[in-house]
Amino acid sequence: MKSISIKGQERESVGKSSTKAARNAGLVPCVVYGGEQLLHFIAEEKAFKNLVYTPNVHTVAIEVNGKTVDAILQDIQFDPVTDRILHIDFYQLDAAKEITMEVPVKVVGNSKGVMAGGVLRLNTRKLKVKALPANLPDFIEADITELEMGNKLYVTSLPADNFKILHPENTVVAQVRISRAAMKAAQEAAKAEKGGAKKKK
Repeated sequence: MKSISIKGQERESVGKSSTKAARNAGLVPCVVYGGEQLLHFIAEEKAFKNLVYTPNVHTVAIEVNGKTVDAILQDIQFDPVTDRILHIDFYQLDAAKEITMEVPVKVVGNSKGVMAGGVLRLNTRKLKVKALPANLPDFIEADITELEMGNKLYVTSLPADNFKILHPENTVVAQVRISRAAMKAAQEAAKAEKGGAKKKK
């Protein structure tokens, strides 16, 4: 999985007044859990743009006081009025321990059903996976090439090398539904066939 770097400064005080002062200065208070001790730091709000405002997922290399900690985004709080980032929680990664996180689904291929007039519906845009940090995928490919009209693509059909997909086997990732136009055409064809059969009698 791709990683992005964020440079921050360690917070000496984590009280309400220092938190408010940091936010007024355009800085975001953050904390990293999962290590031997909590790491409180602040960083410029714009530093999180490529982490927060994107459909992609990344691990994060957090550099504070010359030391780098690898982590993943755990939780984020936004201001309900301005939508500014108020606080971010990270979880420190351990190369030897599996981690659970959601990754996006990437659709590939041209569905036979869609080419025949069907409509593709992506039921699941993200899937929860479990893997060692080094094996976390950037995305999971969903090949829809063989999907005929009315077919469904289940999670069991997806490639899962070096990671485990944490969803029930009957989870539908994508399906090709019959469009209204195709359904109407089928109904009209059935009526025409029925009418032709009556004439023959």
